[in-house]
Amino acid sequence: MCKLKRFLLKFIGIFAALNAVLFVVFFFDLDAKLLFNVVEPFLKNHYDNMERKDHLKDPYVMNQFPKYKYDV
Repeated sequence: MCKLKRFLLKFIGIFAALNAVLFVVFFFDLDAKLLFNVVEPFLKNHYDNMERKDHLKDPYVMNQFPKYKYDV
């Protein structure tokens, strides 16, 4: 009986601590701040530096379909 009581108290304590941590993350919007300040600049840097095909240099022809290949 003592082991069961100790297990239940540990389980309730861990659950309460986890609940408190998740509440702090939710209350201060820490997940969105992390995404905005860390992940988004990394993704912007990555995708802004990608080589892309310049579509303004393609000739405009009415009767032909454009090539959808990205020959950079």
